[in-house]
Amino acid sequence: MIFLMDLQMMLLDVIYFILRNSVRVILRPRTKPIDGELVLITGSGGGLGRLFAQEFTKHGAEVVLWDVDSSSNEQTAKLVRETGGKAHTYTVDVTSREDVYRNAELTVKAFLPQMKAQNHGHIVTIASVLGLFTVFYFDYCASKFAAVGFHESLAHELLAEEVEGVKTTLVCPYIVDTGMFEVELLLPPLEPQYCVEQAMNAILIDQPLVCIPRLTYLFTLTKHFLSVCILIATQLMHSVLSFTCIFSPGCCHGNPMWLHIVSWVLTSACTPSLIPSRND
Repeated sequence: MIFLMDLQMMLLDVIYFILRNSVRVILRPRTKPIDGELVLITGSGGGLGRLFAQEFTKHGAEVVLWDVDSSSNEQTAKLVRETGGKAHTYTVDVTSREDVYRNAELTVKAFLPQMKAQNHGHIVTIASVLGLFTVFYFDYCASKFAAVGFHESLAHELLAEEVEGVKTTLVCPYIVDTGMFEVELLLPPLEPQYCVEQAMNAILIDQPLVCIPRLTYLFTLTKHFLSVCILIATQLMHSVLSFTCIFSPGCCHGNPMWLHIVSWVLTSACTPSLIPSRND
C-alpha cells in the first residue's frame, strides 16, 4: 500500500514538472533583477570569465573576481570599474593545494550554507556540450563530464532538500572561438560574446540548462534513444572527417562537402538535450 502511494505521488510530481516546463516554453518567463547582488566569478582574468564580469556589471551586480593571473584579473576589474561597476579581485592559484583548499573552503563552507540559510542564490556552472556527449577528445570531454556531474549532483541535492530559492544553471556551449581547437569543425565555433549573452538570458530566467546553439539539444536528446554502437560509429565518422581536414586543408571547400552533410545528419541522429531556451 505504501509503495502504491509513493508511486502515485511520483507520477503526480512527474506530470506537474512536465506541465510546468511546457508552460515555461510557451510563455516567456520574466527576467529577475540582479542589481546589488554579489557575484563570484572564477577564471575572470580573460575569455568568458571577463565577459561574464562585464555582463553582470551591466545588470547592476557587484563582482568578486578570482584568477591565477593577478595582472589580467586587475585588467578585468579596471574594465568593470570604468563602466561604474564594483569589483574585488583575488589571486587564486589552482596549482597550489593550500590555495585551492583555502578558497574551496571559502566557497563551500561559507557561500553555499549562507545561500541555503537565506534560501537565496544562484550557482552557474560553465561546462560544454562535450560534457554531455563525446567526440573522441577524451581529455577535454572527461573534464567537462566532471563539471556536468558535479553540477547535477549539487542541483539534485538542493532539490531533495527543497531549497527552492537557490537556483542552478548549467551552461553547455558548443566549441567557443578561443583558439583551443585547431581542427576543422563541423559547425563554426561560437563567438564568446554571443555565448555569454545566451548564458545570461538563461541565468536571468532561472533556466536549469542551456545548450548553445539550440541544435545541440537534438544531439543530447537522441543520445538517450540510440544504441552505443551507433553513437560510436557516427562520432567516429565525424572524427575521421576532422582528421581529414587537418591533412587536406582544401577538402572542406571542395568535392567532399557531401561528407560533411552526411556527418551532420548522422551526428544529428545521435546526440543530447532538454527543453531549449526561447532566447537562442
